[in-house]
Amino acid sequence: MRYAEITGWGKAMPPTVLTNHDLEQIVDTNDEWITSRSGIKERRISHVEISEMGAVAARHALAAAGREPGEIDLIVCATLTPDSTVPASAALLQDRIGANGAAAFDLNANCSGFVYAMVVADSMIKAGAATRALLVGVEKLSYVTDYTDRSTCVLFGDGAGAVVLEATDEPIGLLASRLGNDGSAAPFLCIPESGTRGTPGHPDPRKAGIYMEGPEVFKRAVKGMGGASSAVVEEMGWTIDDIDLLIPHQANQRIIDAVARRIGLDDTKVFVNIQSYGNTSAATVPVALTEALEQGRIKPGANLVFAAFGGGLSYGAAAVRWGERVEPVGVSDAAIPATDRSVWEVLAPNLEFFGATRKVLL
Repeated sequence: MRYAEITGWGKAMPPTVLTNHDLEQIVDTNDEWITSRSGIKERRISHVEISEMGAVAARHALAAAGREPGEIDLIVCATLTPDSTVPASAALLQDRIGANGAAAFDLNANCSGFVYAMVVADSMIKAGAATRALLVGVEKLSYVTDYTDRSTCVLFGDGAGAVVLEATDEPIGLLASRLGNDGSAAPFLCIPESGTRGTPGHPDPRKAGIYMEGPEVFKRAVKGMGGASSAVVEEMGWTIDDIDLLIPHQANQRIIDAVARRIGLDDTKVFVNIQSYGNTSAATVPVALTEALEQGRIKPGANLVFAAFGGGLSYGAAAVRWGERVEPVGVSDAAIPATDRSVWEVLAPNLEFFGATRKVLL
């Protein structure tokens, strides 16, 4: 039987930082309020498009796997903020890294996107439709964040993470998964006018940013992520003691804590980096996976659980058995280019569109 092993991993985080103290200058908030409710201290804001961020993360993942772009036959780009709808950002990313000829498409399951993409790519590898897949979770959420709304603007950031999946005969990699969605609750987390809904060429700023009903999303996130995680653990026949690390979607520290309690997992077995990046949607899980490896939190043969929840309302979890290698085969010097613009200069088009004002001059 064919399985799909994670052989490479990488991330790309923009250099521009937006701190909680920065946000105090544009909305009625403060560091204590944000930190106590979300666990977030800062987030990154990108001055480049997602295909460029994703390509940097991809080059790091390819180097870690010891693979060249031409050896990849499938690219899945998980995102809700593509460069364009036509062509798919996966096509632009493919061209940037030189993986011409590989099948390439975008997948949008919002914050659950990377887990969905992993299940799709794993299924294609097991079916023989692909041998080596590149999965990229990447977002530029600052583009759709309304910085006049203090309930949402404190949460979101930009970034990219990537992994390489390769066919293997060993029973490692993704071994169990559970995906689901509750479309009846979709209005609780949405961008009201982000597609063909609305008037072409005349976007309404009141409906073009991320809208969220926090209490409803919290309840459903805990239920969705916790339920899916419990399901894959049960399918594997694992006990809680068998789980070495939970890598959850980094949406909110309170949600992460509640999910861990729901499945009975000690917080020492939960990876958290939300304080540094905020919620980067489809990028959170691959970025967290990369940092867990960098920090030595994943050992050979480790049992991992990935869990996510997002707009749709989508949810998913995957049980992953790690292989023997936890060190990269190689390293890449790829990096997002530096910028001499301040965070306010990078955000200026957004602030103007949504009508945000600042207490100090740019």
